[in-house]
Order: sequence, then structure tokens, then C-alpha cells
Amino acid sequence: MSAGRSILAMARADFLERARRYSFFLALLFAVFLGYATATGKVFIQFDEYRGLYTSGWIGTLVALTITCFVSLVGFYIVKNSVERDRATGVGQILAATPLSKVAYAFGKFLSNFAVLSTMVGVLAVAAVAMQFIVAEDSRLDLWALLSPFLLIALPSVALTAVVALLFEMVPGLRGGLGNVVWFFVWNFTLAAPIWSKREWLDPMGLIAVMNTLGAEAKKYVPGYRGGMSFQIDTGQHMIVLRDWRFAGIPWTAEYVGLRVMWFGVACAIALLAAVVFDRFDTAKIARVKKGKKTEAAAVAAPANVEGNVAAPIHLTPLAVPARVHAFGRLFAAELRLALFGLRWWWYAVALGLLVAQFAAPLEVSRGPLVASAWMWCVFVWSGMGAREKRFETRGLLFSCANILPRQLLACWGAGVAVSLIVGVGAAVRLLIAADMAGMLAWLAGALVLPSAALFLGVLSGTSKPFEGALTLVWYVGPMNHTPGLDLTGAANGAHTAAYAVVALAIAAGCVIGAGAVRARQLRAG
Repeated sequence: MSAGRSILAMARADFLERARRYSFFLALLFAVFLGYATATGKVFIQFDEYRGLYTSGWIGTLVALTITCFVSLVGFYIVKNSVERDRATGVGQILAATPLSKVAYAFGKFLSNFAVLSTMVGVLAVAAVAMQFIVAEDSRLDLWALLSPFLLIALPSVALTAVVALLFEMVPGLRGGLGNVVWFFVWNFTLAAPIWSKREWLDPMGLIAVMNTLGAEAKKYVPGYRGGMSFQIDTGQHMIVLRDWRFAGIPWTAEYVGLRVMWFGVACAIALLAAVVFDRFDTAKIARVKKGKKTEAAAVAAPANVEGNVAAPIHLTPLAVPARVHAFGRLFAAELRLALFGLRWWWYAVALGLLVAQFAAPLEVSRGPLVASAWMWCVFVWSGMGAREKRFETRGLLFSCANILPRQLLACWGAGVAVSLIVGVGAAVRLLIAADMAGMLAWLAGALVLPSAALFLGVLSGTSKPFEGALTLVWYVGPMNHTPGLDLTGAANGAHTAAYAVVALAIAAGCVIGAGAVRARQLRAG
């Protein structure tokens, strides 16, 4: 079989396998939700407080920007599991014994990742066509103006997301949670670099093309316009629709098209780089990794050994009396040690620095960016909650313990809550001193909802990736961009701080109950 046919066959088989998964259905639902949010005006482009009429060109550009700003970020976490799945199932070792080259494997996985994200782009393209008829601000349908942004803005950006996800899976230090967090900063840099440098060839997301075109038209229609474009989630701000501003779409010149196509070439180059660093499922390296995992799994399997005593020779003795069955405190302490297992001294140093800064900084900074950063710093502490049992293959041992559902699950949740309370206590003290009870309620809600969501997603998925991706997205959209309702610190919620806090507390309770229900089903299934 030729290399080209091998690549296509692998890409097709991998895509079809993913399409049968529940996670693929959730990814498509996410795309549908983005389309709905855009159609209902929750996501928009504005110039000062003005926007143009929803023409084909405006809708196509708006939805394409939604893809580059959301699908390109979240899509990384959706597709970053293909190579790891081959490692875990043993398929990788079988493929390593075949003549399939590393380059063919890498390109097959890249195309599979790209196909998954392109499916989401396709769903949003259909939603954009429907949006023009639903909104009905302009009855003239221009398919090229509507769909060209998907071809030349959205697809190159998701191609880069697809290939970077592949590269991270093949670089040992970036395969796990660290890579999931690093991606956020890489993605953020790709958005900011072209704006800072004003160089179009450094613009993988296509923002310069949009800003230059719409900005030039805004000077003609927006009163007193002095530059600048805003792409954001609805904040309740009133927008004025300029009925005379009928955007005809981006005028794609040969230079612009060439720059956009260039990013497909960059993606292919990164795929080649991934093939170079790929270990081809080297069994010696895998054995070393498994040895390290077994060491950590031993800590998972023996949470009651808090004194650190050397294990006695194995023997079976009937238990006459179920002593210390309800020793919840010891189990909580073991879960807390397990949550903090493997963290280096510098992690504690940064956490302590953020805590001290909460006491010293102005209140609005303390309760906002500082506590948000402190909670974000705990992403690796929380992301393993509910998922360690599957990761280290200790579910059989754990599930055979007495009263495991009410004891271990609540102890795990309590350990996560303890961490969030400790790292953010500086902001809480400041809020109490200021007698800001609404702010204090919001802080408590944030401290509870994060570990609760981590536990639910971990139990549901058996992996840390969904929570790591979700927290990164919420942290960026909420606290960092001061979006009301999504700012878990409550700093941006204004007069609705208490109401949003009650909603967050309800979500936290729902997550804990949901985690218990899922774990109970897992226990019944064995």
C-alpha cells in the first residue's frame, strides 16, 4: 500500500472510531450551542456601541471568528487523545510492528484530528446559513461572502489546533496536564502576536484580515469612530444597529488567500516535526513510565496507610470486627495527600505568593485576578479527582471496599474543597473585613463549584482532560475578561453577585449529586 493510501486509511479508520464515541456527540452539541449563542446575539462583533446589519458577509465573518476564538481553543482538548488511546489499548504496539512509518502515522492522526474539528466547522457553517433567515435583517443571501470565512479563516485555524494537539501528544513532557495548560498560553499568544506586531503573516487566526476590512468600513459608518474592534460575549450592553452598514464580506485578494493557505503548509510542517519526536511506542520507555505509575498507584490503592509503615508480608485474616469503618478523618487526610502528591516545592512557593498577595493587594485585585489565578494554579490538584481510579487501574480494588460511595467520594470532594479554601483564604478575609457579604457568598460559591465540577467530570469521563479544558476556558472568558455570570470570583457580577452565587452553589450541589449517581452506576456495573 502506498504512503498516501496508508495515511488516508488510518485517518478514515481513526475518524470513524471517534465518530462512534459519546464525546464526539458532545463536541457537535458544543458547536450547536455556539451557533445558537451567535444567532441569539450572545456573541457579537461591535465597534464602540455599534454594529452593522446582519448580512451574509457579517454573519459569515462573525461565526468564523467564533470558531477561531472558541473551537480552536476547546477543540484542542477534544482531539488530544488519539495517540494516548493507542498507547493505552495496545494498538500502538501492534502498529509499531508493521511497516507503517512514523510520518504516515503522524499525518494520519493529524488528518483525523482535522476531520473531527472540520465537522464542527461544518455544523457552524450550516448554522450560519440558518442564522441569516432566522435573524432576517437582510434577505439577500450571498453564499461566497457567507462561507468564504469558514474556508479561509476557520479551517486554517483548526488545522493548527489539530496538529498542535498531535505534537503535544508526541512530546513526553506535554502529553499530560501540563500540555493542556500550556496550550492555553500558546493559543493566547497566537491571538495576540499579530495584533502586537501588526504583521499579517503572523496571523494564524485571520484576525488582521477581519480587523482591517471591518475597521475601514467602520470609519465610514460609526459616528466618532477612532479605531478598535470588540469581539465578546453578551454583557447586557445595549448595541445600536446601523441599518446603512451592509457589509459585503471580506474582499479576498490573492495575497490574503496565499497567507491563509500558508498556514495549512505550516500545519503539515508541524506534523513532520511530530513524526521526528515520536517514540513509535518504544516499549522500553513505556515500561519506565508504567513503573512510575505503579509507584503512584500504590499510594492510590492504600489510602489508609497514613503513617508510611512498610507493608507486612501478605496474608489473609478474617475481620472479626469492622474496626474504624467510619474513620472519615483518616480517609480525608489520605485523599488530601493524594491530591497533592508529586507537587514540587515551587508549586507551593507560587501558591504561597498568590496567597500573600491577596492580603496585600487592593480588594478588587485580591478578590478578582489574584484569587482567580490562585484557583487556576490548582488545576492539577483538582483534575485528578474521580479519575485516578481509572487512570491507575485501581477501580476493582477501590470499589470492593465497604461503604465506598459515601466515604471515599465525599472525602475526595472534601480534599478538593479544602485546597480551594486554603489558596483563596486571603481574599475571603479581605471580604469579611470589608463586610461584603455578597462578595463573600460569591467567593464561597467559586471555591465549592470548582472541585465539585472536577469531581463530576472526573467520575463521568475517567480522565482529567475535560476539567482542565473547561477550567481554562472559563478562567479566560470569566475572570480574565470580566464576563458577568462566568466570573467565578464574583468580581465582575456587579449588582447580580448574590444571584449568580446562588446559581453557582446550585451547580456545585448538582455536580456532587451527579458524581454520586455516576459512581453508584459504576459500582453496580462492577
